[in-house]
Amino acid sequence: MAGMLDSKTVLVTGGGNGIGRAASLAMAREGARVAVADFEAEAAAATVGLINAGGGQAISLNGDVTRAADIAAMIESTVASFGRLDAAFNNAGIAPHQVKSIQQRTHEWADEPFDRMIEVNLKSVWLCMKHELPRMLSGGGGAIVNTASIAGLIGLRSATAYVAAKHGVIGLTKAAALEYAVDGIRVNAVCPGFIETRMTKLAVSLRGDQIKARTPMGRLGTPEEIAEMVVWLCSDRASYVTGVAYAVDGGMTAS
Repeated sequence: MAGMLDSKTVLVTGGGNGIGRAASLAMAREGARVAVADFEAEAAAATVGLINAGGGQAISLNGDVTRAADIAAMIESTVASFGRLDAAFNNAGIAPHQVKSIQQRTHEWADEPFDRMIEVNLKSVWLCMKHELPRMLSGGGGAIVNTASIAGLIGLRSATAYVAAKHGVIGLTKAAALEYAVDGIRVNAVCPGFIETRMTKLAVSLRGDQIKARTPMGRLGTPEEIAEMVVWLCSDRASYVTGVAYAVDGGMTAS
């Protein structure tokens, strides 16, 4: 049986760990040729090793998604290796603790961490789309999935810049979906809840019981559960879906 992504080439940013790695593996399972990009070169190479060991096709790319030149190079390498770009999962991002902002209210955030959060979690998504869209236009269409968050759908305390960035990602997604629908390019967002990754490890250690209590399913999600949504959105099975932000959160935003 053919996979959902047979013959497609997909670029995944932040593919070295967590959701990005799970999505890369799931895409390869479904027949895609995967370009795995990550700021951590060894992590990207490890993901590629897992894919190739399973009989898939993948290349590893290293770069900084806040640098336009790095993004352009990632896409050029993808096309040089596989001939085209059919889909992209713009997934790279950081959490508040990675900019040394933990348990801070809005007035307590400093300029530098706020700016860094917006740069990595919002501007980089725009930069990725800026360079991916021309390739898809010249190739006759494609699909883009951006990683937002439940923080793009609701407010969260002590995460001001993160919430602002993720709301912005959903806005970018909807605007681009409207602009490129006529060109056969679909743009959607996935909004993970609290998922078992190293990015959420600190938050879970501080208030894991509270998070689980607020989640109707009573548990954290897994990267693989997010990956399944991403694969579907990148596939032709989602051919009439664009401009949508999908919560994959165990029911948290419904409660």
